[in-house]
Amino acid sequence: MKNLALIAALATVPMAAFATPDPADWEAVLAEAEGQTVYWNAWGGSTTTNDFIAWVGDRVFEDYGVTLEHVKLTDTADAVTRVLAEKQAGEDDDGAIDMIWINGANFASMKEADLLFGPFAEQLPNWAIVDSEGKTVQTDFTVPVEGYESPWAMAQVVFMYDTADIDAPLTSMPAILEWAQAHPGRFTYPQPPDFLGSTFLKQALVDLLEDPSVLLEPVSDATYDEVTAPLWDYLDALTPVLWREGRAYPATGPAQMQLIADGEVDLAISFSPGEATAAIANGQLPDTVRTSVLDKGTIGNASFVAIPYNSGSAAGAMVVANFMLSAESQVRQHNPDILGYGTVLNMEALDAEDRAAFDALDLGIATLSPAELGRVQDEPHPSWMTRVTDDWVARYGSGQ
Repeated sequence: MKNLALIAALATVPMAAFATPDPADWEAVLAEAEGQTVYWNAWGGSTTTNDFIAWVGDRVFEDYGVTLEHVKLTDTADAVTRVLAEKQAGEDDDGAIDMIWINGANFASMKEADLLFGPFAEQLPNWAIVDSEGKTVQTDFTVPVEGYESPWAMAQVVFMYDTADIDAPLTSMPAILEWAQAHPGRFTYPQPPDFLGSTFLKQALVDLLEDPSVLLEPVSDATYDEVTAPLWDYLDALTPVLWREGRAYPATGPAQMQLIADGEVDLAISFSPGEATAAIANGQLPDTVRTSVLDKGTIGNASFVAIPYNSGSAAGAMVVANFMLSAESQVRQHNPDILGYGTVLNMEALDAEDRAAFDALDLGIATLSPAELGRVQDEPHPSWMTRVTDDWVARYGSGQ
């Protein structure tokens, strides 16, 4: 119930007043940012992601004199709670957090409670090359962004499978269940409330519902049981044939991927279409691993950065956000040898040199092309993730 309690607490926070720096005066932002230290609270569970953030820090220091400190999180809600506590304590200047890697329910909570600096994103110089029409960067789990967070990567659910053990892609949730029943112990997913584990629950629900558009509206007590019944029926059948009979789960996505590397499972969920290729390139996965999607499409979203209302280094945070929208940064994070994250940029808005840099990337043997990725299903409203995750913990979290 952690997220529900957090949202309730945030709803009591009064309106915040936003002041300088003005993102429309970029030269002033650059001048103010020089010499600032930006404490970026971001998930720290992946070595490759941590290395990329360190590279961003090197580059913004080199070009702008901004020092970037990565504060590694296991749960983004911890950063939201910190900002809330500072607000309630009247600490409205120079808070401990300057930037947060955020989306979904955490963003919705902070936006509703006016705990964010901004709007700023659409005034960043590099917003001009963002694909704001073709990418889902102006809504976040159905919530309008309105400039209060800046996108930096696109994600879409895929399934990594080892062709040494699985002959053909499993293209629906019922197909995954049928395969798992025939191969008990060879599939698992991260334990909710881990983000990727909760994403598996949402993806299953989207695929099992005849009309998943009901998930775009907030949860209703009147219909919740009826809407989620197919999910619980599915999980009741799936859980006993999971790895360790569903009595234990990997804690994170990287821990789940290690099970493939160790030959313990043959199938895993990912929110990065390039993750398998990157893991093969890094020696983390065997080169027999490939990627697939579901016939009805899979959930997609953007990763964003947001700036708390009381950041003392908002100018520096905007400089970091703007750099992460640069072609240089986007090419690097799109490279499967680095991260393999999807780009938020509009290729038509880039100059010839930058387009050529993207075209030169070898996306690798396990990365699907945009056409092969198929339909992108909308993220459900944030309230669904909170409610379904809490129910999963109550039903299955004990390992029984």
